[in-house]
Amino acid sequence: MCLAVPGKIFEINDSDELLRTAKVSFGGALKVINISFIPEAKVGDYVLAHVGFALNIIDEEEAQKTMDYLKQIGDIE
Repeated sequence: MCLAVPGKIFEINDSDELLRTAKVSFGGALKVINISFIPEAKVGDYVLAHVGFALNIIDEEEAQKTMDYLKQIGDIE
């Protein structure tokens, strides 16, 4: 099963026009992911990410609801 995980953008690196990346917090763990698919993303946005790529922007309420579900099933702490 494939799962997209919500995270919050803390920093964006857009020095390379073709490879736009962001530092994203996933439940406190910071990862650098590719955000090239969502050029409108900005610091503070919540995104759904899968295998190192942000797929779309989601609202904070949806992100929190998904994180709560993941905690309930034990996928995150």
